[in-house]
Parts: sequence; C-alpha cells; structure tokens
Amino acid sequence: MKILFISLGCDKNLVDSEKMLGLLNGRGYTITDDEAEADVIVINTCCFINDAKEESIQAILEMAEYRKSGNCKALIVAGCLAQRYQQEIMDEIEEVDAVLGTASYDKIAETIQEVLEGQGHVQVFDPIDRLARPEGKRLLTTGGHYAYLKIAEGCDKHCTYCIIPKVRGNYRSVPMEELLAEAEGLAETGVKELILVAQETSLYGKDLYGEKSLHKLIRSLCRIKGIRWIRVLYCYPEEIYDELIQTMKEEPKFCHYLDLPIQHASNAVLKRMGRRTTKEDLKTIIFRLRQEIPDIILRTTLITGFPGETKEQHEELMEFIDEMEFNRLGVFTYSAEENTPAAVMPEQVPEEIKKERQAELMELQQEVAFDQAEDMVGKTVIAMVEGQVSGEDAYVARTYGDAPGVDGYLFIHTDEVLMSGDFVRVKITGACEYDLIGELEK
Repeated sequence: MKILFISLGCDKNLVDSEKMLGLLNGRGYTITDDEAEADVIVINTCCFINDAKEESIQAILEMAEYRKSGNCKALIVAGCLAQRYQQEIMDEIEEVDAVLGTASYDKIAETIQEVLEGQGHVQVFDPIDRLARPEGKRLLTTGGHYAYLKIAEGCDKHCTYCIIPKVRGNYRSVPMEELLAEAEGLAETGVKELILVAQETSLYGKDLYGEKSLHKLIRSLCRIKGIRWIRVLYCYPEEIYDELIQTMKEEPKFCHYLDLPIQHASNAVLKRMGRRTTKEDLKTIIFRLRQEIPDIILRTTLITGFPGETKEQHEELMEFIDEMEFNRLGVFTYSAEENTPAAVMPEQVPEEIKKERQAELMELQQEVAFDQAEDMVGKTVIAMVEGQVSGEDAYVARTYGDAPGVDGYLFIHTDEVLMSGDFVRVKITGACEYDLIGELEK
C-alpha cells in the first residue's frame, strides 16, 4: 500500500516522522508524495504557536478531501496537535480515522492496521512521559548527508508561554547506548553531519545519570567513523557548563556553533516568562563562550510583544542585541496559547505593536548579519555541499556556522562535479545579505 507523510513543525517532530516512515517501510508500505494515489495519509502535526496550529489544521482539512472522494482509505493525525486536541479533531473532522499521541508514534503501524480493518475513530494515547522506541531504521528525508539526532524528549522548564510540557511530557533523556547505536547506523548510510536536538539539549543525561552528560555523549559520537561534523541546537544558556565548553574546544568534529534561545533581555520580562536567567547572566555566558572559543557562531531566538512588555523593555532588548551582535537571530511575535499562564496575563500587547517590534529587531539584526557576511570576503572556509543549483554551474553549501533550514548558504561557482555531502575548501569572494558567494580554492 502507498503511504503519504506530511511532517510539520520542528526538526524534533521530523525525527519522529522519519522513524515512523522507517517503521512503515519495514512493514512493506511504499512511500509516495502524490496525495491522489495514497492509500494512507499521515499528518504529523505541530501546535507550538498559533501559526503552526493553523498550518496543521489546514493540512488536515486538505487531506480530508482525499479521504472523502479519493483513493485514501485511512487518514491519521499524529503529533502535538493530536495530543492537545484529540477529542476535538475526532469530533469535528469526521474524515479523520485515528489520532496518535506524541508518546505513541511507535504504534503507527498497528494504528493504521486497525483502521484498515474497519475499526474507525481509533485513539492511541500512552502516558505522556513514556519514551517511544520504534524498531527499525529511520527513513531520512534530509538528503542523506546530514541527520537530526533527538537526544531527549519533553521539558521540565514550564516557561509561562509554552505548551510543550503539556503535549510532550517531562524531560527524559534517550539512553546513551541507544543514541550511539542510532548514530552508528546513520553514519553507515552516509550521514556526515549529526545535529543534536531536544527541547533542551544542555540537560541531557541528568535524569538518567545524575549529572549533565552532553559532553560525554558528544565525545562518544565524535569517535564514530564517517561523522565529520557534530552540531548542537537548543542549549539553554543557564545550563551551559564547564565540561561542555571544554569538549567544544577539544573535539575537532564539534562545530563551533551554538544555539542559545534567550527569548528576551529585560529582567522583568524574563521573570514573567518564567525564564531562569537575567540579562547579566546572559552577558556572562556569551562573553565566556566567545573568550573560550573565539570563532564560535552564536544563534538565538527572541519573543517580542510578550504580555506587559513596555516600549522601554523593547528598547532594552534592542540595545542588548546591538551590543551582543549575535551571528544568527530569529524573532517570533508572542502567541497566546490556551492553558498557559501567559495567555491570561494582563496587558496583552496588540498584534500590530508586536509586528512593529519584530520588524525593528530584524532590521537591527540585518545590519549586524550583513556586516558579518561582508567581513567573510577573502577568507577560506570548509563547506559541506548541499546540492547543485538547477541549470547552473553552481552549488549550494553550508559552513560550520550555518544550520540547515534556519541559517544562510554559501553558493559555489564551479564547473567541477560535486556531490551532496562533499566537503570542500572555498574562498569567499562575495556576500549577498545573509548568504555568501565563493569559489573552490585551487
């Protein structure tokens, strides 16, 4: 039977989708990207912010049309939206045959089988703190030369704006031996870059081993033959620790790149957010990282328009961003999520003001980023090839300072034949906004 998979939301969700795809492929299902010919359609949903929720609902409604009048015999909704709104989905969208919770995605094959056998309106929801462990190899959707490695599930932080602990459960690390086995398997298939992800990577292992163990995991991953780069995303700044910094410095495979989601820089706003840092803490860790690892690339994300955010607090954030000069930065407007403390806080900021502040922050960051890109001209870097530009003697690549999908690219002009996953030395000859232009070093 042919199965169509739609994976929405974050890279952590993508890992779940790839594991489900691998499991189903092992059971004999054929993967298709044509909605019209799919016997089964699975949508792995997101509900982190309102835009993500709307995207997920729209995808369900569009695929419901194929369930009504097309070839589709089973429409399955999985992921965060299914976990959060399981009953509403079943009650309001009659074409949906089954909903699958975030802790139950390893039961996708059995769920589909139940639907195909005529057991409509199936609901599969294990205890939210269960750690799903699907059998079989993942089916990568990233091109095969890089892969995300999800090292933990859930979160214990309970920031006042965030719904994740309610839909993903408490923080629970994946045992190290399982991660190493998965990484070995990925390397054997040709993966050269591992990108470690979790809701928070910096706490890895504390629940299992009684101490933060991300540095131990990284050192073990660095021993795997075939892996060239290891990148870490979503390190909460307050959880950065000495052994982790030392590992970053010592391991040549570790990309000097770190994602630090700070969200804001006003102490008053950070306190209302339930964050566990102050502006002074943030400056201390940023200065230390740059002192210890001078070529480190720092990425962060911000929330603007949080309830009660004043003009002065927004300006304080602007000053902080101007001073810190992050290499990479994203800005989200605050999204009021039901059943979170922030959603019922007084002084909700109007949407128009949120967007104005977002634009101001992004304009400021553009100046920083464009200047940094110009400063790269004349330098030589190692880059990993992503693919060829259609119809041109040019290739898309990434440096160690660029994570896929969120950062910029390096465009290489050459008549040589390069393959995705190749590592090449490139001399930077130009910059175009967030992207770089270069040529192979002779």
